[in-house]
Amino acid sequence: MSTEFNELLPPFGSDKSHTDKSQIWIIGTREQVLHTINEFYVKRIATDRVKFTPIIPAPFEGKYMSVLVR
Repeated sequence: MSTEFNELLPPFGSDKSHTDKSQIWIIGTREQVLHTINEFYVKRIATDRVKFTPIIPAPFEGKYMSVLVR
């Protein structure tokens, strides 16, 4: 990011909302997304498969997506 963009961002830690959670977006073929979800679960990156959104079509042709909310 350039300096101009960095100046537009609020200072780190200045947000008042702690309800926002980090997200990991998984985009690929249906098989790639399912494999990555399983890999995250096995490697204990996600403690439960419920933390993933259902696999849905992505706005890219032939791609699907799921989001892990941590």
